[in-house]
Amino acid sequence: MSFFDKIFGGKEEAKEQKSFWNTIESENDLKIAIDNSYVYKVAIFKHSTSCFISKTVLRNFEKEIESLENTDDIAKLYFLDLLAYRPLSNKIAEDLGVRHESPQLLVVENGKVINNASHQNISINQLS
Repeated sequence: MSFFDKIFGGKEEAKEQKSFWNTIESENDLKIAIDNSYVYKVAIFKHSTSCFISKTVLRNFEKEIESLENTDDIAKLYFLDLLAYRPLSNKIAEDLGVRHESPQLLVVENGKVINNASHQNISINQLS
């Protein structure tokens, strides 16, 4: 791993995904996430894999989640790689009525966005 990869994150890091994430990679995955919001709180993290700020915010958010004793109590967590699935990112913005930003955290209950944050404002505080 090069010096720059250590600082800015190498390609190996992009492939690593924490076990608490559920991925959104299809319209059906998105439908499941929205349907789940009628049972419990859902959080959708929209991440740009090529953006240093997005990588930093994601890493910090994941550290916050990992510091919790029980992640099941906060929300069901969904992850969207918006570069790989840009049409899904657009669909989320359109269907949920929230302007697209990156990185972005959307908190959904009963099919509606109840909270959202972008960039450095993303934290587990949005989930409460």
